[in-house]
Amino acid sequence: MDKKIKRLDRKEVFNGKRVRLVIDKLKMPNDKEVNWELITHPGAAAVIPVDNDGNVIMVRQYRNAADEYVLEIPAGGVEEGEDPSICAKRELEEETGYKSDNIEYLLKFYSSIGITDEMISIYVATDLQESQQNLDDDEYVTIEKYKLDELVDMIYSGQITDGKTISGLLAYKCKLNDMK
Repeated sequence: MDKKIKRLDRKEVFNGKRVRLVIDKLKMPNDKEVNWELITHPGAAAVIPVDNDGNVIMVRQYRNAADEYVLEIPAGGVEEGEDPSICAKRELEEETGYKSDNIEYLLKFYSSIGITDEMISIYVATDLQESQQNLDDDEYVTIEKYKLDELVDMIYSGQITDGKTISGLLAYKCKLNDMK
């Protein structure tokens, strides 16, 4: 594409605890001006914890947007200036009660590029050591263990619907297959 889109202005209309809503005025390649609503987010990190028996440790927690309990990999918001791997380690311990010094980067992606700039980084944690859950006040989490193949089946049967969990687990499965 030869012609660029140019941001002319950005106006903040909401600034909350986790997100901001802005309206950008953009000049399109055809010289038309449009307004674009965007949710800005500092980013998140998620982790696929794998125990010594090959089980993936998952969390089931209430998600208000879906109004249901959702099975997910542990995840949380990156603090300003924080390395996502540090966030992944923190969320692993807070949500599951396990910790690990062996966390390996897997992938990153925009969670929903049409509406937000949130980037999610996903890691795999092995060599888990038991610690203690330390949930935030707005979290109620139960821990469940599954084999990776079972989780993949749950993705395709519609039992797992969270995007970061689907992306992370399928990427991890592909990585393991490539290593064979």
